Amino acid sequence: MNRPDKQIVVTVLTAPGEPEPPGLDALRARAEVRFASDEQTLRDTLPGTHVLMVTDFRTEALVAAWPTADKLEWIHATSAGVDALMFPELIDGPVKVTNARGIFDRTIAEYVLCTILMFAKDFPHSIRLQLEHRWQHRDTERAEDKQVLVVGAGSIGRQIARLVRAVGMIPHGIARTARKEDPDFVAVHGNDQLYEQLGQADYVVIAAPLTPQTEGLFDATAFEAMKNTARVINIGRGPVVNTDDLLEALNYHVIAGAALDVFEEEPLPADHPLWAMENVIMTAHMSGDFIGWRRALTDQFLENFDRWHRGDELFNSVNKALGYAG
Repeated sequence: MNRPDKQIVVTVLTAPGEPEPPGLDALRARAEVRFASDEQTLRDTLPGTHVLMVTDFRTEALVAAWPTADKLEWIHATSAGVDALMFPELIDGPVKVTNARGIFDRTIAEYVLCTILMFAKDFPHSIRLQLEHRWQHRDTERAEDKQVLVVGAGSIGRQIARLVRAVGMIPHGIARTARKEDPDFVAVHGNDQLYEQLGQADYVVIAAPLTPQTEGLFDATAFEAMKNTARVINIGRGPVVNTDDLLEALNYHVIAGAALDVFEEEPLPADHPLWAMENVIMTAHMSGDFIGWRRALTDQFLENFDRWHRGDELFNSVNKALGYAG
């Protein structure tokens, strides 16, 4: 059933100092649009709000302002991860949650393929030699026939599998439920097979969401299960990796290298030892961000808003108990 436009209130929760998401003019024609950027402004704007659009995926304002959410029906996160939004009252309550699944999948997969090829062709070393104006010939590795283990075989993991398979690599996945036949993975193994599969992989890609089950999953035990020639690539969530254990694994050559886009602490402090490690590639939580991504996120929200307005089922619905969209 269509909802009368004049009764709809949408609040947009941004990070402090973050500009308004582009493309909201179409929404203003259909609803009252409010803005919040911290706990106090959210407390002021949540009363009467039906829909909350959250662009600050690290926010703690929602849980603090939750008692003022008297009419809230739906929360949309403009991020793939929703771990910062999950708290008992929301998980156990009737408010629906959706996320930005699909927007960043291909771009993240391109980032993963890029880092794999950078490791295989030793580009970090080449760049350092170029800066030093040094000519030094080396032999490098082939990527073809190397095994890639994607921990988190969801929509992002599937795009990663497609790209690495296209260059002749062998993708395996880890998921809650094993599946022997999959159009993109050679096989998808259950969580209970993680350590066994870590020992087979040349590249381990962490694409899992942050949940109580995955926090700290990659610790000393996980690194010790890997080949000493393997590299780990984290494009999921920083706290899935125990940073101290990763440092030790890199320092003592338990694993050969790491490509990191996310960290336990962000921004990473300037004096952190990861910055100086020659076997580490680092970026500033940007693996999925492409030119125009902010507008793409708004367009996705507006498409789902149309469905909500008509009373249709929303897409990208998050299983609040699991903490991610199925």
